[in-house]
Amino acid sequence: MAIPEANSTLQRLRNRYRLVVMNEDTYEEVVAFKLSRISVYIALSTLFVVLVGLTVALIAFTPLKLYIPGFGDARQAKEYQGLKVKADSIERTLIYKQQYIDNIQKVLKGEVVKQDTTPLKLKPAEKTND
Repeated sequence: MAIPEANSTLQRLRNRYRLVVMNEDTYEEVVAFKLSRISVYIALSTLFVVLVGLTVALIAFTPLKLYIPGFGDARQAKEYQGLKVKADSIERTLIYKQQYIDNIQKVLKGEVVKQDTTPLKLKPAEKTND
């Protein structure tokens, strides 16, 4: 059994071929391409890598990942977002109420917050004779 030489395999990859698209009714040549096997392999490989990359990016960066089993569903994501908003508003309300209670306790203990004791410089009112 003869082992094909590496040179002949490489030569077959580099051989030029012509792909012609013809009109079936008139046999007119519409378009012609000069191709080699290696250029077809490179083009198909590039197309495959680009399509896989776009598909992965589409799934990773959009809500489409929620439709993949194991990532949860869209309803749960909306519910989680609603619960987060509610928890944030409850936390904010709790902080405001705690500040209010602290201020009431200070007033009841007599720890009045700083009083403004700066003297006002008022001009004396002019007397008018009626």
